[in-house]
Amino acid sequence: MQAVRLAAWQREPVVAEVERPVPRAAEVLLRVEAAGLCHSDVHVVDAPAGTLPYEPPFTLGHEVAGRVEALGPDADADGLSVGDRFVVYGPWGCGSCSRCAAGQDNYCDRRGTLSWHGVGLGRDGGMAEYVLVPSARHLVPIGDLSADQAAPLSDAGLTSYHAIAGLRDLLGEGTTAAVIGVGGLGHVAIQILRATTPSRVLAVDVREEALALAERSGAHFATLPRPDTARVLRTQAGGVGVDAVLDFAGTTATLELAAAALRPGGGLALVGSGGGQLTVRKSGFLPPGFRLSLPFWGPLPELPEVIALARSGAVRVETEHFPLSAAPEAFARLRRGQVRARAVLVPDCTRKSNAVAYGRAPRPEGAGRDTW
Repeated sequence: MQAVRLAAWQREPVVAEVERPVPRAAEVLLRVEAAGLCHSDVHVVDAPAGTLPYEPPFTLGHEVAGRVEALGPDADADGLSVGDRFVVYGPWGCGSCSRCAAGQDNYCDRRGTLSWHGVGLGRDGGMAEYVLVPSARHLVPIGDLSADQAAPLSDAGLTSYHAIAGLRDLLGEGTTAAVIGVGGLGHVAIQILRATTPSRVLAVDVREEALALAERSGAHFATLPRPDTARVLRTQAGGVGVDAVLDFAGTTATLELAAAALRPGGGLALVGSGGGQLTVRKSGFLPPGFRLSLPFWGPLPELPEVIALARSGAVRVETEHFPLSAAPEAFARLRRGQVRARAVLVPDCTRKSNAVAYGRAPRPEGAGRDTW
């Protein structure tokens, strides 16, 4: 089968032929229908040897949706059937600590001792025709939701939802939330904020096309960063400052903007991995009562809630599609900032079975700006 493999650190991934896996014990084999591609994959590829606990080679892809192809002999008791459609809960922990038992693999107590962090992160992932899932507990039903929507929601949706959940006590009536960085996660976060809170939503990005995406996603106000952006955001928030900021860029400039825009008692969720630094001290320039969170992915119980929002029509990911064989092109375009919102890889065999020709598929009514 085809798979997008990381053969060595700091080497571009390649499309290779590998053996189709066979499920054993409680494992479940999925035929992949779609796999998302995000900047986290680029960070993994670019990591110097020794930075991450993984050992190449392995197949990339941590945003995965597909249908059951085969079951290990001990998976029958889980009530699964061949053909059932699922999205994969991506962070895989040790499976035995109290956090994992509660579905919080993202905060596994033994995470520091593992040689993987999840599907496509040290373990073979979903940028392939098939993916092996170690347990049915990592699978969430998607019903009739399209795979190209379900796959990116397992990270872009779940991470955004979890970050917002940590700030929800700050986002009641009459409040304001700001989203910095309107890309694959940011535009989903705007929709989740609109669907689950009464807050006024502001957006900031360096790209004009991202501001248009923010407005399509439901932002009440969107602006480019300028020297007076913090003042503008505070003004948009009634002059008192923003109640909560979700920073999906994570640079020093965006962190400083977030801190300057927050009102006293406000909260900042740092999601982006831009390498920025923010000095925390008393007393300093941070607003009194400042609260900082560093959400990582999200717990399993929140993923069905994200899928439910998508199935209701409240959340839709804007995607750009590539055949699996064009993964190197997709990575290159992502590096150049030329991918709209979320890139999605579709196995070539799946595309052919759906009689979809690359570059020629019709756009479904009500769909985002999908490119096939």
